[in-house]
Amino acid sequence: MAEQSRDWVRVPVGDEASRWSTRGRCRRVLLVMHNVTSATRLLDVLPLFRDDLRVQLLATCTGSSPFQSGVTELLDAVGVPVLPWEQAVSTPVDLAISASLGGQLDRITGALVVVSHGVGYNKTLRSAASDASAGNPPFGLAPEWLLADGVPVADAMVFSHPEQIARLASSCPAAVPTAVLGGDPCFDRILAARHHRERYRRALGVRPGQRLVLLNSTWNPDSLFGDSGSDDVLPLLLRRVASDLPVDEYRAAAVLHPNIRAAHGPGQVRLWLDRAARAGLALVDPLDGWRQALIAADLVIGDFGSVSYYAAALGTPVLLGSASLDSLGPTSPVADFVRTAPRLDPYAPLLPQVEHHLATHRPLAAPAEMTTSSPGGSAVLLRDLFYGLIGIPEPSGPALLDPLPLPPYEPAPYTAPLRVVTRVGEDGTIEVRRFSDPVAEPDGPGDGHLAVHEDTLDPGMLHLADLIWRHGAPYDPRLGTPHQWAAEVLDRYPGCALAAYVTGPHTCTVRHRDGLTRELTAHPDADPALYASAFLAHLATGATGDVRVRTGTGR
Repeated sequence: MAEQSRDWVRVPVGDEASRWSTRGRCRRVLLVMHNVTSATRLLDVLPLFRDDLRVQLLATCTGSSPFQSGVTELLDAVGVPVLPWEQAVSTPVDLAISASLGGQLDRITGALVVVSHGVGYNKTLRSAASDASAGNPPFGLAPEWLLADGVPVADAMVFSHPEQIARLASSCPAAVPTAVLGGDPCFDRILAARHHRERYRRALGVRPGQRLVLLNSTWNPDSLFGDSGSDDVLPLLLRRVASDLPVDEYRAAAVLHPNIRAAHGPGQVRLWLDRAARAGLALVDPLDGWRQALIAADLVIGDFGSVSYYAAALGTPVLLGSASLDSLGPTSPVADFVRTAPRLDPYAPLLPQVEHHLATHRPLAAPAEMTTSSPGGSAVLLRDLFYGLIGIPEPSGPALLDPLPLPPYEPAPYTAPLRVVTRVGEDGTIEVRRFSDPVAEPDGPGDGHLAVHEDTLDPGMLHLADLIWRHGAPYDPRLGTPHQWAAEVLDRYPGCALAAYVTGPHTCTVRHRDGLTRELTAHPDADPALYASAFLAHLATGATGDVRVRTGTGR
């Protein structure tokens, strides 16, 4: 015990904590974390204790989840005392809050509240012996998780909709007295931030007229990111997202379940997605950015995870790239959604499917109805529950959740070669479509050229380029002025006709091989590199004056 207690926290809890604590009469609230995924749901409700000098927050990790990567860093970021698990179960608390049922929660000394870490309770767990979950109640509704010696582990089980309590009554009647309707704080934060949609889109580099396609995947082999079965469709899908969608008309991003990163390593995930990232795929932070990306999305390609269901609840078009029912409770709302939602054909061209679904989409009523019975009301319901169990009055101020933060600005980092198709209309307008590293020659009338970023992964592509471009400051000592850089590029690559140096979000300097140099000022909504391609097509016509450009719906 002495060896074990060396790592125990001595203040604000411990045998001699009263000697060292500045505020030693606080009620203790313990946040019980299992992994990063469940921890993020605890962070949703943590603000309900703001400004209360009567409450001391503590945290612990059960160590029961196989996905432990990132937990220590997250606990450090929360900034409250972290108790080793053995100390946590030896320390009386007034309230413990958990977002999962893993670990020996029955050992906690104090009132226990369990909240969901997904969109309700839908998924079953595979048996270690049979690797199958058929016939098992969803995790969170099964007696083996809810009861200890026939007695409910939790004092209160929080549900977001009465439908979930009805399923609880069927699977574990003994736990029904603990059921409480508390709404969905995660979804409430999404609803409260919908008016910031355009800001979130700009943060992801989505330009006016572009559509944002968001890939999302839960974890496990049957997910969109998984490799279960004889056909692993993910490599094909990633390639199609990169090459089938015109880059000036579509922006692509991906949200992956934190357990994927925790299991395989963030560096490994980045390597797996390297080609897609060079073709413009943004990898969204799965902790702080996924909800904002979901609000920003025009269409979601997903699977049977919570993010797809939240997207459908928002009325966003969803195409299922993986529609496995094996890990879902057969009577759960998510299972009903997976049975009825449109399917993605990974073997067919992506663009026609996306455009068809965007044009014909009609929101499903069930996800919006079944996600929560108290939209916008979780803060009030949960704070009332928490303080009732602590046994003290609620703070006088309103119960409010934190607003979603504004994500950092992350424009599309296209460094993969761009195949450009151009056509000059009768009125002189130049139509341009650019495709990132396409599998086949893009369809479309007119001429084509190859535009290659100077930092492309394969330097050999620069010798094939008609246009070479890069981003940079108006003067970078390493590169020289834009004119110097352009002259060097044209000298180094004799096959290149035009060099373009993008100096800002609206401007670029171009130099043609015949010596013609121009400063191009783009419309604020357009990519200056697009104008360089249009300028190259413009020069071929022999026309002079302003260049009028059209791409997709933008002009």
